[in-house]
Amino acid sequence: MDELVVRTEVYADPVEVYEFLLDFPQYANYSEYLREVRTVTGDGGPGTRYALTFAWWKISYTARSEVTGVDPPARIDWEITKDIDAGGCWRVTPAASDDASDDTSDDADQSDDAPCEVALEVQFDPGSASSDALDLPRLVSFDWVLKKAVPLIRDEAEQVVERAVQDLEGSRRDVDLDVYVDSDRI
Repeated sequence: MDELVVRTEVYADPVEVYEFLLDFPQYANYSEYLREVRTVTGDGGPGTRYALTFAWWKISYTARSEVTGVDPPARIDWEITKDIDAGGCWRVTPAASDDASDDTSDDADQSDDAPCEVALEVQFDPGSASSDALDLPRLVSFDWVLKKAVPLIRDEAEQVVERAVQDLEGSRRDVDLDVYVDSDRI
């Protein structure tokens, strides 16, 4: 399994951050390639299913995902339920109280809230992707599509986290991201 983790600090209450992240349909606002997230069934908790429509180049694809577990306000687990072995979670970790008081940077002025750490963790196996899932243009191989699309995952994850932070904090700032990649493909 390949793995990607994008984490950063958010100056907002962890409960508000968790509720914000639980609203999967809003994710289309943060991604260049995610066009729509439609709730198929559920209220955001375990068992909630979503249809995520992606578009890139001349290809459109609707992935199916499911929330597999929640631990408010700390964690939301999800998995892709067809065509690829993939899943992940959002983690929200409150800051230690002594860390917040030592911060004298301009970022500390962004909010009255102490920072919390937010992490998007994604695990996936590109080799498990089903070539039958896409209606490809003539003379375009599935392997070519994977080779071009998989590296976009890192950029998309970073963009989603950065844009979500801006909405959570209510203002624009440079967001420092800690990115961990365990993959030769991204």
